[in-house]
Amino acid sequence: MALTSLRDRVLANIQQAPATGGRPAPAPSSVEGAPAPAAPATLEEAAEADPVQDAADAVMTWLGRYEGHITDALPAGVEPGPYLAAVRRVLPELRSCNPASVLQAVLTGARFGLVPDGREAVITAEYGRAVFIPTYRGYIALMHRSGLVASVRVGMVHEHDEYAVEPSAPSPLDFTHRVDPALSEEQRGRPLFAYAFAWFVNGSRSQVVTVNRERAEEIRDEHSRSYLEAEVSGRRDSFWHTRFTDMWWKTAARQLEKVVPVSAEVRALVEVDRAGEDGRVQVVHAPDPDAEAPEEGAASADVVLEDAGLEADAERAAEAAEASQEPAGGSLPRKARGLRRTQPRRTTRRSRKARAGQR
Repeated sequence: MALTSLRDRVLANIQQAPATGGRPAPAPSSVEGAPAPAAPATLEEAAEADPVQDAADAVMTWLGRYEGHITDALPAGVEPGPYLAAVRRVLPELRSCNPASVLQAVLTGARFGLVPDGREAVITAEYGRAVFIPTYRGYIALMHRSGLVASVRVGMVHEHDEYAVEPSAPSPLDFTHRVDPALSEEQRGRPLFAYAFAWFVNGSRSQVVTVNRERAEEIRDEHSRSYLEAEVSGRRDSFWHTRFTDMWWKTAARQLEKVVPVSAEVRALVEVDRAGEDGRVQVVHAPDPDAEAPEEGAASADVVLEDAGLEADAERAAEAAEASQEPAGGSLPRKARGLRRTQPRRTTRRSRKARAGQR
């Protein structure tokens, strides 16, 4: 019988692979009878560093190989400098991660234009894999870019605050929240619920979404693989453990996608965020910088990761993530080489330059 709950899958992975700290063992090659291509196990190994080379230098060597791909993935208006600087700062913390997952996480952030500096997004190591995690500020940034939203408000109501929630009243009287700025967080009392709403460019306001602590914990327990792994292992070091309030706020901001007209980019960010929480692959294919620019209206070209070892590793990671839903001994599902992208297609810097040259 299939293991349907996230907790069951996490427990099964840890029981089946205790020597790897709860990470699933690599799945066999997708080609019958063919040995799996050798793939680097960590970012340091992928960098092919000299044994005496410093670990930070090793990962910088790796970054040099893919810097062009990362720059090309950035949307117009996002400067490469700040993004690459943030990646350089975080890479040493990812040196023990699977290199395919590192490339996927870095490219995911680039395609959304969210800098992984801890403000709009984070790239973190979770049990041997790198995961891209947008913050609530990242969601707000993408909503602003849509051109439909003038501003987004995310807040927290505490027990000693003045507030009123009356869904039947006309906006903006359906929700009010007043805070005494002279009071400290402790004096305001315990947090009751997070909320979020948006003001549109025409001056109207969206529905207010609220998430109380019980609901936030339900969403955490149902969807956050990193939280369950941290609980089961006893490490208790996931963001839900160390930055609970920020995750609570993000949960409220993410709920806006259900009640606010948002861009396809925001909807894609929600799906990518959920995939990361569930331990699924967020991005598999990297852009091909040498591919001919597509004609107007044609689909943009994607190619598999340029390094054969990284490609094989990424496919095995995807297969292992799905295989973990079956009990030990069950047949592993096979995945096609070309996984559908979870982000909306965008014009990259290189393809824009190629089109300009053709004109």
